[in-house]
Amino acid sequence: MATAIVKVTDLPAADRPRERLMRLGAEALSEQELVCCILGRGIAGESVLVTAQRLLSAFSGWRGIADASVEQLAQVRGIGVAKAVQLKAAAELARRLAQPDGHVPCVIETAEAAAAIVRPHLVDKKREHVVALLLDTRHRLIRLSPVAVGSLSASLVHPREVFKEAIAASAAAVILAHNHPSGDPQPSEHDITLTARLMEAGELLGIEVLDHLIIAREGVVSLKATNWLQGRARSQARRGAGR
Repeated sequence: MATAIVKVTDLPAADRPRERLMRLGAEALSEQELVCCILGRGIAGESVLVTAQRLLSAFSGWRGIADASVEQLAQVRGIGVAKAVQLKAAAELARRLAQPDGHVPCVIETAEAAAAIVRPHLVDKKREHVVALLLDTRHRLIRLSPVAVGSLSASLVHPREVFKEAIAASAAAVILAHNHPSGDPQPSEHDITLTARLMEAGELLGIEVLDHLIIAREGVVSLKATNWLQGRARSQARRGAGR
């Protein structure tokens, strides 16, 4: 016996996701209903409700969908490239809404202020992502620039990838940030070596590396706040005096 397919149009008008959103507001909808609104319609022989639930199950919820690539989303039955692009666009808009209003210059004066901006882009990522906050001479945010995506255990970052965007934006300073998928924000030897390399490159280019933040579920570590950057500067000054 064939299984009856429940379509959105089979539901009472008041129970359909689009109508519920208009009547009650987006906050009243479940993740499944919100995804239905983004997808618009299902595929032949399948309700968009089923497609939305399959997608949420495949990626363990909306956060997983937001972190997935277009290629990964498109592999889910009923999605395809066009709908995958719609989903990624919706996720990116959500991330941007969490950032300061682009019309109001945001001055980054503390590690906490910088962490508030980068955290939505980095926390709960399953791979290491490196980003840079590009700042003007008054330490006002120009923009956030993605730099690199690494493996589960390490990020391979070349100075040219960091400073290419900084030069293009006429940035005077940068704040680096990356996540630790393990959840532990303590810096590794690789993190310290990378920061030293980028600081040296920044000095040559006249673009100051103000800080390097490590974002993780268990907290945020600022290499500047832990005095590592100051310690390196003193060591460098001693080496210069001895020449």
